[in-house]
Amino acid sequence: MLHRFRLRSPFFDSHSIAAIVRSGLRESKMEPMDIVGKAKEDASLPKATMTKIIKEMLPPDVRVARDTQDLLIECCVEFINLISSESNEVCSREDKRTIAPEHVLKALEVLGFGDYIEEVYAAYEQHKLETVDTVRGGKCTNGAEMTEEEALAEQQRMFAEARARMNGVGVAANAPPKQTEAEPSLNS
Repeated sequence: MLHRFRLRSPFFDSHSIAAIVRSGLRESKMEPMDIVGKAKEDASLPKATMTKIIKEMLPPDVRVARDTQDLLIECCVEFINLISSESNEVCSREDKRTIAPEHVLKALEVLGFGDYIEEVYAAYEQHKLETVDTVRGGKCTNGAEMTEEEALAEQQRMFAEARARMNGVGVAANAPPKQTEAEPSLNS
């Protein structure tokens, strides 16, 4: 969630941002890299989303030229590539095969972006809180599990709603589903 970060100085312009990215690449002895399976030119971020983020970060009376927006998007892609590459190296040094959040935090420190670690960690913690109730691997992680009877009742209700939608008929919210010949009861 990098869009939450605000530049610490109002004096950054498109040239200084590009210089920062280039100097970060030089200091780490890296070249702008390709994303696996894609040429560098193909790697980008969604323009509409990035434009929205840029506008949210600036005062309402400030306008940003299209070429400046494109440059900012390029800088973001390079920054992501830089962090990803260094995270991968940190991960490899630890003989791990999956990049973990700790690897990203260490990469930020190694690359000289230590000032952002606290904010990145806070964004990570917020992300964990927001995704606690998501479905992972077919199981709900919020601790609420259904009994077999509840699951069967829910399944029957969903079948009835789907049948009603297919037939163009509304379904009462708590109406018990009617069984058809195609849906024999499990009890019989």
